[in-house]
Amino acid sequence: MIVCWGFLLVEALLLVEINVGLRRMRGKNEDESELEVISIRTMAQETLGDWGGALATITYVFLGYTSMIAYSSKSGEILFHLVNLPESVSSCLFTTIFTMLISVGGTRATDQVNQWLTASMIGLLLAIEVIAVAFGGWSGLEGSGDWGKVPATIPVMIFALVYHDLAPVLCAYLGGDLKRLRASVLLGSIVPLLALLVWDAIALGLSAQAGQVVDPVELLMSERWSGVSYLVEVFSLLAVATSLIGTLLGFLEFFKEQLKNFSRDSKPTRTLQVNVFLPPRFLTLPHSGYLPAQVLLSIKSSLIRSVEQNAKILQEPIGMGGWWARNKISFTAMAMAVAPTLVVSTIVPDAFSAATDIAGGYCMTMLYGVLPPAMAWAMYNREREDTSQNELSRVRPALLGVGIFAGGIVVEQILQDFSALHP
Repeated sequence: MIVCWGFLLVEALLLVEINVGLRRMRGKNEDESELEVISIRTMAQETLGDWGGALATITYVFLGYTSMIAYSSKSGEILFHLVNLPESVSSCLFTTIFTMLISVGGTRATDQVNQWLTASMIGLLLAIEVIAVAFGGWSGLEGSGDWGKVPATIPVMIFALVYHDLAPVLCAYLGGDLKRLRASVLLGSIVPLLALLVWDAIALGLSAQAGQVVDPVELLMSERWSGVSYLVEVFSLLAVATSLIGTLLGFLEFFKEQLKNFSRDSKPTRTLQVNVFLPPRFLTLPHSGYLPAQVLLSIKSSLIRSVEQNAKILQEPIGMGGWWARNKISFTAMAMAVAPTLVVSTIVPDAFSAATDIAGGYCMTMLYGVLPPAMAWAMYNREREDTSQNELSRVRPALLGVGIFAGGIVVEQILQDFSALHP
C-alpha cells in the first residue's frame, strides 16, 4: 500500500509540473472567473504529439466510463441496503444529483460540498475504526501473511488511491501555484493512505478471528456489531460520493475542452472590417485650425470599438435560444459523460468488480503511470536548450524507474487475466 502510494505521489507531482509548465507556455490568465482547464489529453498532445494525444484520449475516456460505472453501481447497492430503493433507480438518482451539483453549482460550490462530505467521511471512518479496535479488530495482525496474494490486489490499491484525474482541475483552481499544488497533493494523499492502513490492519485482524476468508465489512455488519452496520453503509456511500465528484468533475471538464476545440475548429472564421471615414467638417474646429493627428486617431479608435461592440451584441442570441447557446457545451458534456454510465451500470450485474479491475489494472496504470514520465521526458528534451544537461541527467533515472514500475503492473495484470481465461 505504501509503495503504491509513493509511486502515485511521484506521478501526481509530474502531472502538476507538466500542467503548470504548459499553462505558463500558453500564458493563461489565472484571474479569469471561468476555469481554463488543460486536460491530460491536451498535455499528452502537446508533449508527445498526435500519438500521445490519441492514446491519452482513448485511455482517459475508457477510464472515465469504467470509474463512473463502478461508483454508480456501488451507490445503487449501498442505497438498496439503506433505504430499500431498487438499485437501478437509486444509482441513477445518486449520479444525477452530483452531476447537477457540478453542472449548476460550478467548481467552487462543488468544492464546498466535497469538503463537507470528506470531513463527514473521515469522522465516520475514525468512529468505525475505534469501535472495531475496541472489539479486538487489531488482535490478529501478528499472524503470518501470504505475499503471493499481493499482485492481485495492486489494481484495487491503485483504484482506491488514485486522485490524478482531478490534477488538471486542481492546477486551474489554484492558479498554477506550484507550492500550493505540491502541498495539496502531498497532504491530500496522506489522509486516505493513513485511513486505509488502519482499515487494512483491522481487516487482517477480523479475518484472522473468523478463521476463514471473509469480507471484513460483513463481519462489521453482522449482529455482534449491531449499530455499526449503518455507520459502515453511510461511510461507504460518502466514500463513493467523494470519489464520484472528483472523477465526474475531471471527466466533464475533459469533454468540455474537446467540444470547445471541435466548435472552434468547425466554426468559419469571420473578420469584421470597419472603415471609418471622417468628413472634412470633423477635421476642423472654429478658431483653432485643424485637429491634431492624435485626436483624430483617438476618435477613429473609439468609433471602431463602438461598432465592434454593437456587432457583438447583435450576434448574441437572446431568450431561451441565448441560454442554450451559452450552456449547450456544458449540457452536451454532461450527457456524454453520464448517459452511457447509467445505461451500463443498470444493465450489467455486479459491474463494480469488473469495472474496478479494468480501471485500476489497465486504464489508471497506463494513463497515470506510463504517460506522465513519458510526457515529462519529452518536455525536458524540448527544453534542453533552456535547462542544464546535468538537471536532465538527474531527472531521467526517476522517470525511467516509475515508468518501468507502471509497465510492470500492466504486464502483471495481463498475465493474471490470461491465466484466468486459460486455467
